[in-house]
Amino acid sequence: MSEDAFSMRHSIVPARLRGRDPAVAIAFGCILLLLLGGSIYSSNFLSLDYLLQQLKVASFLGVIATGMMMVILLGQIDLSVPWTVTAGAMMACAATAYGTSGSVLAIPFGVACGAAIGFVNGVAVAYLRIPSMIITLATNAVVQGLMVVYTGGFSPQDSASRAMRFIATGQTISPIPNGVLVWLAVGILSVFLLTRTTFGRSLYAIGNRERAAYMSGIDTRRITLLAFVICGSLSALGGVLLAGYASKASQSMGDAYLLPSIAAVVLGGTHVLGGKGTYLGTVAGVILITLLQSILSVMQIEEAGRQLIYGVVIIAMLLLYGRQKN
Repeated sequence: MSEDAFSMRHSIVPARLRGRDPAVAIAFGCILLLLLGGSIYSSNFLSLDYLLQQLKVASFLGVIATGMMMVILLGQIDLSVPWTVTAGAMMACAATAYGTSGSVLAIPFGVACGAAIGFVNGVAVAYLRIPSMIITLATNAVVQGLMVVYTGGFSPQDSASRAMRFIATGQTISPIPNGVLVWLAVGILSVFLLTRTTFGRSLYAIGNRERAAYMSGIDTRRITLLAFVICGSLSALGGVLLAGYASKASQSMGDAYLLPSIAAVVLGGTHVLGGKGTYLGTVAGVILITLLQSILSVMQIEEAGRQLIYGVVIIAMLLLYGRQKN
């Protein structure tokens, strides 16, 4: 093992994690500006009920963006998120049709379906060396086709289980929605993985320079596979939460979460080419995107306009980070 490779594995990553990223401060500053601007438009923007409602909505995006962050830290991308979200929701709802046992297994079954999709993506990227943009886009199309065949082209008739509705809309600790608690649990686990485990350090090392990470002894293929499995699992969990929130699954329910999940991650300072980023930044990006969506909705901006804004943000970040040195 070379001295440079050893140094990268044990020194560079912790330094990046300890560093203060101005993008995080900027994201939180923008959140304050949106809240202040919204309060001028309507006094309800600063009310406790409004803020809790926005946190509930943000929790769905937050869970999905967490998985996306894992993949982006590698310098990869997952474009199968839309129909992984939908498949997770549909399969969880489908399980409820099989009585009590089906209802009990609904949530883990939906998440397992997402993990299976992530496994296919991970094997293709890590072991077959297929570019992630191509394989995940193809996987998204395949899953879409499978779900259309399963439903016959119509919205599925199965409804969400009581447990799905409870974790999405219930309140175990009043007045905090359970969806926020789920996001909190996912966030705590993610921070632990990123900062306290070999897996997290390996993500940053591979994103910085994959060849050097491999030469330092990191099993880059296994780490890449695990990252895509996590992304698929969390996307499906987000779909389960959405199905519980709406009491049922619907066609294309995940389409609105691809660009926002990417935008939330890059707005929080995660390098779109991999190797740099903090979970706190992703949290800030998720809240920022959620507030922005709310304000655009109040201003009656159509979905096409919102997607345009997200696309412009991502392009701007690509241009900015693409000119930075690692």
